This record gives sequence, C-alpha cells and structure tokens, in this order.
Amino acid sequence: MSFKKPFQKAEFEQRVANVKQRMEAAGFDLLICQDPANMGWLTGFDGWSFYTPQAVLVHLEEASPIWFGRAQDAKSAHITTDLPAENIVGFSEPLVHHPVRHPFDELCELVIARGWGSARIGVELDAHYYTARAHQHIVEGLPNATISDNQGLVNWARLVKSEAELVYMREAGRIVTDTMNQALARLKPGVRQFEIIAEVYHAQITGFDNKFGDYTSLCPLIQVGEGTSTPHLTWTDEPLPDRGLIAMELGAARRHYHAPLTRTAHIGKPPAEVSRLTEVIIEGGDIALRAAKPGTTCAEIEAIWQDVLKRNGYSKESRVGYSIGLNYPPDWGERTASLRPGDTTELQAGMCFHFQSGVWLDDFGAAVSEPFVVTESGGERLCDVARELIVVD
Repeated sequence: MSFKKPFQKAEFEQRVANVKQRMEAAGFDLLICQDPANMGWLTGFDGWSFYTPQAVLVHLEEASPIWFGRAQDAKSAHITTDLPAENIVGFSEPLVHHPVRHPFDELCELVIARGWGSARIGVELDAHYYTARAHQHIVEGLPNATISDNQGLVNWARLVKSEAELVYMREAGRIVTDTMNQALARLKPGVRQFEIIAEVYHAQITGFDNKFGDYTSLCPLIQVGEGTSTPHLTWTDEPLPDRGLIAMELGAARRHYHAPLTRTAHIGKPPAEVSRLTEVIIEGGDIALRAAKPGTTCAEIEAIWQDVLKRNGYSKESRVGYSIGLNYPPDWGERTASLRPGDTTELQAGMCFHFQSGVWLDDFGAAVSEPFVVTESGGERLCDVARELIVVD
C-alpha cells in the first residue's frame, strides 16, 4: 500500500507560491529551511530524521523546493512528497557525526552548483535543529552569499490554516477530547502516575474511526499536589493521593496537526481557594474566546483575560496563548503570534491558538486551557471536555 499523503499537490504548490511572495518582499532569493515543521509544510516530507542535518531549499526561480538530507532518508522524501527526483539530494554517509566536515558542506556545494552562490539567503536562526555549527559551515561554504535570519518567514506563512488543515486540527481536537476524558476517568487514589500516562499514549495513537493519531511534539504532562505550582513536570511512579490537586496537559496530533488541552482535577472536596481560582480561569477564558474574532489583536485578547484575573485579585506574568498547528518535537507552538501584551498581530479566520489559561501560585496552580480556531463568531473550541474543576469523589 502506498503512503497516503495528507494533502493534494495543489495545496503544497499554493504554500510555496505564498512563501515566494514573502521572500520577494523580504529581499531573499533563497531560503534554507531546517525546521522539520517548515520542511513538512512546504513539501509533505515526513520522517524521524531531524536528529541529523537536513533542509528544504526554496529558490525564487526554482519551480519546486529541494529536499536535502541523509542519503538513507532520501527514500522517505520520495515516498512522502511529490518533489521531482532531481530535487531530492542525499549527503554522503561519512559526513554523519564527522568531527571536522559537516553535511552542509555538501549543501553549499549544491547551492553553488545551481548557480546560487551569490544569492541573498535566509536561514532559520531560531529553528530548534539549526545548530551553531550548521550555520558556521553555511557561512564559510558560501562566502559570496549574503546570509541573514529570515525571522520565521515560513512559520508566519503557516499562521492562517487552510480548510484542509482545519480538518486535521478538528480531528486532533476530537482525539485529545477522548484522551483527556479517559485520563480523567482514571484519576483515583492509589493509581500510579505512569499508569495513567500509559493509557494516554494508547488513546493518543488509537484515535477514532480509524483516524490514527501521530506522536505529539510534547509528551503528556502531569502534576500532583505542590507540583501543580509549575506547569511542565512529567510523570513518576508515585500513586495518586487520597486527597489532592492534579493538573494534566495533554495533546493529540492528526497528521502532525496538534490540539493541546489542560484540565485540573481534585481528589476529594477541593479547598475554596482552588475552586475560586479555577472559576476565575474559566470565566476569563470564556470571555476571551468570545472576543477572538478577526481584527482583534493578540494583545487585546490577553488584556481581556487579564482584566478578569485582576478583578479577582490574580495575575499571570507569562503569555496566555500561542499559535499552534503542524509541528514536530520539541514544541507544538509555531513560534509566531502569542496572546500577550505588545503583540499587535491581528487575528484572522483560520488562525489556531492554544489558550493556555494556567495560573501558578506559590503552593498550587490550576489550568483549564483550550485549543481554538478563530472564526467570525469568535474562538471555536476544538475540544469538548467539561470546563470545570473536575472533582473526584
């Protein structure tokens, strides 16, 4: 059975055309993209090969992008993309973890051979897998080129989702809805944390109606008791207590499109301060999502949320949300628009965000977050899990 590509070829052609317009406006002839999400978004390439240097090149005068990576991964490019064979280039195997030479030495040779040695080149200085050494070899290998940071050019091109992308976003929302509901049902005194997370992984991948889930860019997160005062702890072998607070941030991915979700639960009757904080978080989120319409800025959404918190004696220093979509480890955020003060990005229909409405105090914290898509009538929630402090009797 052949690989089932997530999108039609025309979808990728439209994306590349969009990026080329942005390149012209920014003054670039050539982009060297190493972010695996950008590589996948531009070409459809999908493989666990981002641990080694690889890139997708987009040139204004080249009809199709060029995939460049480890030779043994070139077949993955042939299988998962519609790129012409001549635009799939593998580097020599001896360059893997070579102490002196680097795979991008051959990338530079490819650029020069194509006649682009004096090009204005944009690189992804903030991409997770673009190392200082990789950049050094590009700079040294292309001495006649003008090389500068493209400042997330492709990331920003990904911000507004197409209707085809939104299908996967909504499917991811359905998967994480089921995953979270199953995880919440497992919260009982004495159940060990890793047992809950093992079932989370099963639900994430099983999906629904034969629509499987992909591995997520973040692992499942769970905090118990005082651990809820910080957001990014993972599981242990400790059993859940007879009484106490639990927070879980889980995600689901459908064809690598992500929907993250957070819920807070309490075993036994919750203290008044926990109930009150959760109620304020929910109220602020509800009001903010109703306002998440085209034309509203990210900063305005954050201000609406903060107003509710401040009225109730709380505040949140960290951002309240960020754009989401197609991604690979280690993060499901797109590193573009954030719901925070000073971000003047105007919302457009089709943008997707994780409204991460967590508040972490000195001794405990709570979060009831939502992934949503911007629509003319406000933020459409991608999930359907009870928006309340979950009380486990």
